[in-house]
Amino acid sequence: MDMQIIPTICERDPLVAEARWGQIKETTRWVQVDVFDGVFSYGKSFDLELVEKIISDQDRLVDVHLMVSKPVGWVEKCIGVGASRIIGQVEMMANQNEFIKKVKEERLEVGLAFDVETEVGEIPKGVDVILLMARKAGFEPKELDERVWKKIERAKKWGVKIGVDGGVRKEHLARLEEAGVSIAYVGEEYLNIVNE
Repeated sequence: MDMQIIPTICERDPLVAEARWGQIKETTRWVQVDVFDGVFSYGKSFDLELVEKIISDQDRLVDVHLMVSKPVGWVEKCIGVGASRIIGQVEMMANQNEFIKKVKEERLEVGLAFDVETEVGEIPKGVDVILLMARKAGFEPKELDERVWKKIERAKKWGVKIGVDGGVRKEHLARLEEAGVSIAYVGEEYLNIVNE
């Protein structure tokens, strides 16, 4: 399978996040950390500053998904915890180009994320990843929203990597890859997939 499968850590409690990392760290080089501030979606995740303590392995690549108000203001925090890729929700941005420029100045990969109900419009230059949410953001498990399949088709015209996040299960993987998805972000199902 050429499609990359990246496990996600989406937790309120840093101890739970640390335990999850302990379960998955031997299976992956990449990990995505979801950051909530209670504005874009209800509830707050554990403090971003704790990422370095939780994921201390130097050879790990950290993908930070900012589901926060004004993601551009979080870029320096992401750099401080060793992020390799920073993805921000477009719904919370006043200026997508400003966010892209700030991340690119640090020579990191940059992504734009689109909530399940947000259409993918024109993608500015410099974007490395388009992240399509396949469920409404939040902490509780939800099923993959079928609207994501049409969004994948529309997003392909921009010629950048496409990631799908939310509700991804083993039975979706072959179809996602066939549809042209580059990265599947997987939560609770991840260990079931990699341990087969």
